[in-house]
Amino acid sequence: MTTAAAIHGHSGAQTEEERRHRVRINRLGLWLFFFSDGLLFALFAAARFYIAGTSRPHVDQALGLAITSLLLLSSLSAYRAETAFEHGNLARGRAMLLATVVMGLLFLSGVAFEWSEAEFSRKSAYGTAFFSMTGMHAFHVATGILFLAIVWVRSRGGRFLGGAAVWPVSAVVMYWHFVD
Repeated sequence: MTTAAAIHGHSGAQTEEERRHRVRINRLGLWLFFFSDGLLFALFAAARFYIAGTSRPHVDQALGLAITSLLLLSSLSAYRAETAFEHGNLARGRAMLLATVVMGLLFLSGVAFEWSEAEFSRKSAYGTAFFSMTGMHAFHVATGILFLAIVWVRSRGGRFLGGAAVWPVSAVVMYWHFVD
């Protein structure tokens, strides 16, 4: 018997009810994280308008629309991955996770291009606000890609198929929806 099992007074094998309870606690923790991270995004937006007001130099609207559309489309593939895992379709779930990762990487490439083409300085008030906000968002997308890739690698062999076992996929997909 492991130390943790001895402390809790059982053999270490969780019942389905215990797994569901753990998932409920994890879900609450994830929502609390989303709330706190949403506040951080709101503070960055408030700082942007405080620093730079409503004025803005030229930004490539077409590029912004394209990469934003791509990121929103990746949310669909993430949802389809989660649904595939819930229904026991490992191959489709892994394919949809991979598609989501690829679209996320394309989004980050678009952000990098957008930054390289910016017609304003990082030292200007608008530039500080713009690069801080988009940089924080890009960091969140990059961590989402990392989490998706980890789930993709660990999903080999059917690890996340059905029931409470899908929670890691669901959590990563919820984070991805939050990010995009």
